[in-house]
Amino acid sequence: MFNDTFDKITWALLAFVIVALAALLAMNHGAGDGKAAGLGKAVEREMAYRARIELIGKLYGPVEDLRKAGKNQEALLKLDELIRSYPGEAHGYILQGEILREMGALDEAVASFEAGVKLNGDYVDARSPLSRRGAIQGLVDEGLRSIGGRAAANPGNRSLAASLAKVNYLKSRLAGGCE
Repeated sequence: MFNDTFDKITWALLAFVIVALAALLAMNHGAGDGKAAGLGKAVEREMAYRARIELIGKLYGPVEDLRKAGKNQEALLKLDELIRSYPGEAHGYILQGEILREMGALDEAVASFEAGVKLNGDYVDARSPLSRRGAIQGLVDEGLRSIGGRAAANPGNRSLAASLAKVNYLKSRLAGGCE
């Protein structure tokens, strides 16, 4: 059976192929079906989302406390620091917009809300724990009355036109539109 070198090489390669196939079958069997792998990914995404919500609560909790205490200027200063530290985080812009609206700076509030919604659309999603849909709807209604009226009275004013475009962007996102 192992008379010459050719037979020895053939049997060695055959044994190697059998071992490789057994290893591949063992790896595929351990991976499970596609549904189980997809379920694991969904759970992983949900856990990451919940961790993000907790992180937002910890980062922006002091700002919320200052806001509730009526210290809006201090809250805005703290928010500016957080926005510089975490420029891709939308929550800072949303909080900034809420505070600016309370202070009566409607144009700046609209700009902040727009920046936040562009970074993360969860704030217009009614099912999201981060949802600020009611606040955004109130801002859009107020913006259309105030900014829309001023823009109609001053059609050549580009800053009013830009603010009105931001209000319309928020309105379209509330209606289900996307970027």
